[in-house]
Amino acid sequence: MNLSDTPAQVLDGKALSERILDSLKEQVEAKRNAGLPAPGLATVLVGNDPASHVYVRNKRRACGKVGITTIHHELDEHIGQAALLELVQKLNNDPEVHGILVQLPLPKGGDYDENAVLAAIDPAKDADGFHPFNQGALMQGRKAPVPCTPKGIMSLLDECGLDLMGRHAVVVGRSNIVGKPIALLLLERHMTVTICHSRTRDLAAEVGRADIVVAAVGVPELVRGDWVKPGAVVLDVGINRNEEGKLVGDVEYHAAAQRAAWITPVPGGVGPMTIAMLLQNTFEAYAN
Repeated sequence: MNLSDTPAQVLDGKALSERILDSLKEQVEAKRNAGLPAPGLATVLVGNDPASHVYVRNKRRACGKVGITTIHHELDEHIGQAALLELVQKLNNDPEVHGILVQLPLPKGGDYDENAVLAAIDPAKDADGFHPFNQGALMQGRKAPVPCTPKGIMSLLDECGLDLMGRHAVVVGRSNIVGKPIALLLLERHMTVTICHSRTRDLAAEVGRADIVVAAVGVPELVRGDWVKPGAVVLDVGINRNEEGKLVGDVEYHAAAQRAAWITPVPGGVGPMTIAMLLQNTFEAYAN
């Protein structure tokens, strides 16, 4: 299929995530019917950040839908690094826990070291795919838990039915959570990948050459619609509030939708897929 021949369509992450969750529910039920215990996901929430509370609540709700048990730990923001690491080690040793998620960011102003906390998680129970061992395995093309948002993006791309080999992808953003891992996943599909960031000299020109655009920089509508190459696929990871308080992505959606062949909405695009992939990672750890 040629990108330029594809009619403009919305990539509905909400609908795809529901199909994935339905499939996971069937797989969990099959395990339970065989006399096996349910998969278990441990969630660790430190402090009172409202957004983090919402994210964790949504993840736990999704677990309930598919039959994954959640073991939730809600900790005071002053608990400190040592106590948090002690809890992580306890979860590593708990046979009823198959996946561990420590919600980021950790509270500011304390002695927390996020990298040390992520490194303390058993790589086999790393539901988020953030452990340095697993990220190194991703770089080498080895099997390991994949960060949830990039994994969800690849599932959305598969929905398009496009031949990605030899295409040009531009990733706007270079975080360890999205930008770098999605670039590696796209490379595995034999794409040519350019990573852009805040110091890229001519972002408009780079985006304009892309068959696939992944925007994951956290700046409201940074990627202008008229930059998008006609027929491109646009995957918008951003969730921002603009000056009017409206929820928008990193891409100027309505203008980009006039040029793109496929585009993810905000909300309802990449976000639901991130949660679905978290549950998929947990089930895969359980099955293994």
